[in-house]
Amino acid sequence: MVTSSKPVYRALIVHAHPEPRSFSTAQAHTVAEQLRADGVETTLVDLYAEHWDPVLSADQFPDDPDSSGYFKPQAAQMNAVAQGSLGEPVASQLRLLQDSDLLILSFPLWWFSMPAILKGWVDRVLVMGAAFGGEHGVREQGGMRGKKAMVLLTTGGSQQAFAPDTPGSYGSLDSFLFHIHQGTLEFCGFEVLPVLATFGPAHLDGAGRAQALETIREGITSRLATEPA
Repeated sequence: MVTSSKPVYRALIVHAHPEPRSFSTAQAHTVAEQLRADGVETTLVDLYAEHWDPVLSADQFPDDPDSSGYFKPQAAQMNAVAQGSLGEPVASQLRLLQDSDLLILSFPLWWFSMPAILKGWVDRVLVMGAAFGGEHGVREQGGMRGKKAMVLLTTGGSQQAFAPDTPGSYGSLDSFLFHIHQGTLEFCGFEVLPVLATFGPAHLDGAGRAQALETIREGITSRLATEPA
């Protein structure tokens, strides 16, 4: 019997859309299917389906040694990481992230940013002392260095609406994602891959949506074309 010594390549998709029949949800599942077809071990976390609590609060750190009653979230996170006392479901989500080579944040672009439930996942799971800070530092020394990350999204506006040189456009999509790409992902040490987006799926008919999903399939494969074969 011949066994392969090729390392397993793992992806974690964290998805945030409240409607399971939405194009955004279909897009997330399409990417998961294609990654698996390409040999990538893939986990999809649907935050709305799992009723994720986005609120970071002091009662999530009952073992925090700071007894002053003044809650310092990042200090509490770092202490919990050091003590091995991170509570659930954060500890499980962090393990999924640490075991993954690729993180995909999947969401509809709301108010030119991510839905609050996904921001709450970022707040709670990208903990100080593991994702950044403490012994890890930030950016090139971040806890997520050696991993890749990307944004998978849908927009309400057309692609032309995000063309920066077009009169009346909103501006470049990358400009709205700066706080996610640079302020979150690169800050934690991820290498950020180009965004994969479907523009204005609500304005597409059935055939157009099907074609858009095929484009997404091709897009995710091309994004990972330089990854281990």
